[in-house]
Amino acid sequence: MTKQKIAVAGAGYIGLAHIGCLQTSATCELSAIVDPSPAARAVAVQAGVPLFTSLDELIKTSRPDGVILATPNQFHVEHALTCINAGLPMLLEKPIATTLQEGERLVEVVESTQAKVLIGHHRAHSPIMAKAKEIVDSGKLGRLVGVMGSAVFYKPHHYFEDNPWRKQVGAGPILLNMIHEVHSLRMLCGDIIQVQALSSNAVRGFPIEDTVAINFRFASGALGTFMLSDTAASPRSWEQTSQENKAYSSYDDEDCYVITGTYGSLSVPTMRLKTYARDEDRSWWKPFEVSTAAITREDPLACQLEHFGAVVRGEVAPIVTARDGCENLRITEAIVESGRTGRVINTSTK
Repeated sequence: MTKQKIAVAGAGYIGLAHIGCLQTSATCELSAIVDPSPAARAVAVQAGVPLFTSLDELIKTSRPDGVILATPNQFHVEHALTCINAGLPMLLEKPIATTLQEGERLVEVVESTQAKVLIGHHRAHSPIMAKAKEIVDSGKLGRLVGVMGSAVFYKPHHYFEDNPWRKQVGAGPILLNMIHEVHSLRMLCGDIIQVQALSSNAVRGFPIEDTVAINFRFASGALGTFMLSDTAASPRSWEQTSQENKAYSSYDDEDCYVITGTYGSLSVPTMRLKTYARDEDRSWWKPFEVSTAAITREDPLACQLEHFGAVVRGEVAPIVTARDGCENLRITEAIVESGRTGRVINTSTK
């Protein structure tokens, strides 16, 4: 197989991660880097690929098979439209846009042009998430009743001191972290039609939240609760339980999601199952059948890249569409609004 030539726009933290995946991929290869910053030159030299200062320069000079857009959030829509106009498939990092209005405008363009756009919600490519979704969809848990989730962790002081914008409105764990959880919850439990949130900045005292308690109503009738905090000394977050990102300390006895149904429950990512047999009377006085679902662990960013290569080749449709990305942003914005006003926010578009 001829490798797909993929350019990476943006040589920051996530861009470097994509570059690393391209350098080890069996089906894709890094063809160029696009970044106007002086620091990007050293990255391009080390990778042995040309550096361009703009997408227009890349397209005119060395057109790739596809582009990974890992540029700052405020440029996502502009850069996505540049790629669409050039007919280039793209992997667009989340969030799809900085505002829901911008995201909806981009979705209209993507769908009207049938552009090949994969949104970079990398957990959608996690084998752990795939197994959890398989179990939920199989009906083994019965009718879905609820989900309890958490992303509680402690960000060190230098995280904020090194980048002061993280203390200001426009940052905070809802906008920076919760969008990942929203996509995971939608994968496992379906569409979210209502959210309600209480937020607090009592610990850090910044103008933004540091802790949020969130309620969800799903289209199926199931309910969810979620605790989010970047100032809680706890390992109950995806990064600290999934063992997928080796940069984080990990604890294999902890979970960050518990999904419950009328016949049983699944804890993720330990994949511990507790279920009742279908032919027995269910009761809290009776013991569960206890098991653990087998899983494999792979780097979801690497899995995402292989999927993107298949999208570029026209072999598959993106599993995270522009509309998915927009819906994740819609729910995230609703959480912000509910936390600000205390109101229940309806998020259904039907």
